[in-house]
Amino acid sequence: MKPKMKKLNTQQWFLPFLLICVLIVGGCASNTTSTEIQNNNSADSQSATPISQNPTQPMTNLPQLNGKATVVMTVNGSPITIEVDGTNAPVTAGNFVDLVNKGVYDGLAFHRVVREPDPFVVQGGDPQSKDPNFPSARLGTGGFIDPATSKERMIPLEIKPKGAEQPIYSKTLEIARITAAPVLSHHRGAVAMARSQFPDSASSQFYFSLAELPFLDGSYAVFGNVTDGMNVVDKIQQGDRIDSAKVTQGLENLKN
Repeated sequence: MKPKMKKLNTQQWFLPFLLICVLIVGGCASNTTSTEIQNNNSADSQSATPISQNPTQPMTNLPQLNGKATVVMTVNGSPITIEVDGTNAPVTAGNFVDLVNKGVYDGLAFHRVVREPDPFVVQGGDPQSKDPNFPSARLGTGGFIDPATSKERMIPLEIKPKGAEQPIYSKTLEIARITAAPVLSHHRGAVAMARSQFPDSASSQFYFSLAELPFLDGSYAVFGNVTDGMNVVDKIQQGDRIDSAKVTQGLENLKN
């Protein structure tokens, strides 16, 4: 994935590359860690195959959010209000709201927090982190195991370009040769899905953007934004846990 900037010198492109390596499900900087972009991915990217072969249609067997919903996530006793946008990212938003409604995120840890040298992301959502004895070096390798299938639920990469009627599935905008910016961008407070190098490998891991991150736009699926409580996000430390996550509005828009 390349930052959308021209005439970058070594320092300009190297920092975004390192940040992306910290973001994705798999480990760019390590052969053993995992919520990063290239090796040993959390969605088992070495064996994962794309979910959606048709980039214009979402998977019909996945939850979808037809409209918007509100999720209140409590961390360290303080609420974070998230507006989840199923209008522009119905599959990604539906997956998140469904997992919240199932209680999947309750008790999970934020296994990766990157604020240096510049604010980047706060990332969590690995179900393995619920076990306090699970090795911290392996956090970032897990996703939601659907009890109906006993397999990890993975969702297609879903990005809606400005001016489009429907999202693009299973392709980054760069690979799809679309130059329009996505409707949902990585502004400060954006909420998006982490994934491996395979586009269709997001499962349950998500991240909060701590700053404007335009070099991620078109490559990772933003599905909502923090409308209140960004000061709480700013205080999250690695290892902090989600006390609870609840759908407070819009659950009727979830279609399974």
